[in-house]
Amino acid sequence: MSKDLLSTLIETTIHEGASDLHLLANRHPVIRVSGALVPLLQQPQLSSESTLAFLSEFLSPEDKQLFLQNKEIDFSYAFKDTARFRGNAYFEKGNVAIALRLVPRKIASLQELHLPDVLEQFTKRQQGFFLVVGPMGHGKSTTLASLIEIINETRSEHILTIEDPIEYVYEEKLSIIDQREVRIDTRDFHTALVSMFREDVDVALIGEMRDQETISSVVTAAETGHLIFSTLHTNNAAQSIDRIIDIFPPGQQEQIRMQLAGSLTGVFSQRLVPRISGGLVPAFELLIANNAVANLIREKRTHEINTVIETSLEQGMIDMNRSLADLVRRGEITAETALAYSPNPQIMDRLL
Repeated sequence: MSKDLLSTLIETTIHEGASDLHLLANRHPVIRVSGALVPLLQQPQLSSESTLAFLSEFLSPEDKQLFLQNKEIDFSYAFKDTARFRGNAYFEKGNVAIALRLVPRKIASLQELHLPDVLEQFTKRQQGFFLVVGPMGHGKSTTLASLIEIINETRSEHILTIEDPIEYVYEEKLSIIDQREVRIDTRDFHTALVSMFREDVDVALIGEMRDQETISSVVTAAETGHLIFSTLHTNNAAQSIDRIIDIFPPGQQEQIRMQLAGSLTGVFSQRLVPRISGGLVPAFELLIANNAVANLIREKRTHEINTVIETSLEQGMIDMNRSLADLVRRGEITAETALAYSPNPQIMDRLL
C-alpha cells in the first residue's frame, strides 16, 4: 500500500509542476508550487507507519540503519524513468519526516533558465574556482548543471562530480563524466578530492563545501590546473569570500586569502523571486574576479567588493539591485517584490 501511495504522490508532484514534496506524519502530504506550499487535501493524513514504510523505498537497509542511528540522512531517488529526487529524511516529534526535491531529467540551458550569457565564459577557463551561491532552494544546483553541460557539449574533458547526493545525471557527449556519491562511491568530500588528483580530472563539480579540509583541497585543485565549480549557502560574493577565509584558524587565513585571490574566477549569487504571471524568475549578482578584486581579497578589503560590482557593469559584472530593477521594468515582478528581495532597499528605492 505504501508503495502505491508513494507513486500516486510523486505522480501528483510531477503533474502539478511542483518543486518539492513533504511527507509528514499526522498531516496531509504537501507540495510546493511556484514557491507556495499546497496541502494535498484529497489524500489522507499520513500515519507514522506510512512515513517509516516510505524509507524502504528510498534507502538501502544499510542506509536505513544509518538513518536510525544519526536521525537524518540525505539521499537520491529515481522514480521509474520519469523523475529523479534529492531527498532528506529526518525525525520530527519522534516520527519520520521526508522532504523530496524534484530534479528535472533534462538539463536546461542558460537561456531556458533566464540566466545571463556571460556565465558561459567561466566554462571556457582551463583552471580556476567558480562559485554559485544563494539560499537553499534557489536554483544553485540547476545553474551548476547547466554550466557543466556546456562543457560536456563543447569540450573533450574528464569531468568529475562529487555530490551528496547525486542530483542531475549527465549523458556523456564530448566529455567523459564520473559522478561519485558520498557514502556510496566515496567516504566523504575530502577523500574524493584527494583521490581526484590521481584520476586525470580536468573539471570538477563539488556539490558542497562543508568544512576546512574540503575548502582547502578545492582551492588547491583550482590552483593546480583544475577548473572547479562549487556552491555555498551565502548571500553574495563578499560574504562568500569571507565565509571561506573565516572557516580557517587565524594562523592559516593569510595563506588561504592568497590562494583565493589567485584562483577565484567569479561568484554568481542568485534568488528565485515570484513572477507576476506565476512561477519564479531569477535575479542575480555576478562578481568577475579581475585584478582589482584579487587585490581587495589580498588586502582584507572584501567589504569594498559590492562597490566594485556596482561600478563595473561595463566589464560584465551584475549588481543584484539592478537585476531586480530590470525585472520590474520588464513587467516580470512587482516593485514590492524587488524591495523585499533587495540586499539594500534604500538603493533599490532610488533605482525604481
